[in-house]
Amino acid sequence: MMGGKVKKPGKRGRKPVKIDLKAKLERSRQSARECRARKKLRYQYLEELVSSRERAICALREELEMYKQWCSAMDQGKIPSEIKALLTGDELNKAPQIASKSSKNGKNNSSGNH
Repeated sequence: MMGGKVKKPGKRGRKPVKIDLKAKLERSRQSARECRARKKLRYQYLEELVSSRERAICALREELEMYKQWCSAMDQGKIPSEIKALLTGDELNKAPQIASKSSKNGKNNSSGNH
C-alpha cells in the first residue's frame, strides 16, 4: 500500500505468451495423430500375441489328444509304436522326433521331470 498502489496476489513466474491459435490447433492435431498411431501399434502387437498363444494352445491340445490315445491304447493292452520304439532301444531314432514334436508345440521338456 505504499504510494497508493496495492499489489494483486497472483501467479508467480512468466506471464503466458499469446499463442497463435492455428499453431496450437495444429499441435493438437499432430498429437492426436501420434496417439492414434501408438494405439494402432499396441493393438497390432496384442493381436499377434493372442494369435501366437492360440496356436500354442492348439498344438498343446493336439499333443494332449495324442497322449490320451496312447493311454487308451495301453488300457486295452496295446502298446503304441512310439512307446515300443522307446522301450526296445530305438530311442536314438525316435526320441528326437518326439522331442522335436514337443518343442514345436511349445511344450517345455521340464514338465516330465517332476
